[in-house]
Amino acid sequence: MVDVARARKLAVRIREVVSMTLETQVKDPRLGMVTITDAKVTPDLREATLYYTVYGTDEERQSSAMALESAKGVLRKTVGQQTGVRYTPSLQFIADVVPETAGKIEDLLAQARAEDARVHAIAESAKPAGEADPYKAPRMHEDDDEPSSDQG
Repeated sequence: MVDVARARKLAVRIREVVSMTLETQVKDPRLGMVTITDAKVTPDLREATLYYTVYGTDEERQSSAMALESAKGVLRKTVGQQTGVRYTPSLQFIADVVPETAGKIEDLLAQARAEDARVHAIAESAKPAGEADPYKAPRMHEDDDEPSSDQG
């Protein structure tokens, strides 16, 4: 029987343990400013996927990814000691692309706002293509000031 709540709790605990271990025990110089953003554990509690972001250039991201891969054994051992589960889950690190995606979406929204403002400015100064009042007005006779009905 699968206990999803237990998997979620374990994922939170693994995220905390890995974050603390990276901060205090892993002394790899390639490891940059890494933040563990999320963790997911499979329902059978055998595999854990950790999502991370790295502040810096692409080169720093690559070196941090290599440092995380080389520190997997130490991290897994610490997770096993700290969580107390029967089988320590294997760890997989995946770079979190949410910040880059959010930045791209913000850029697209800024472009859309600029285009909307441009269209609004054009619409403000626009004039109708035909007459100013395109609706037909009732005919006026020269000797009357009242509209006439053209029936009959």
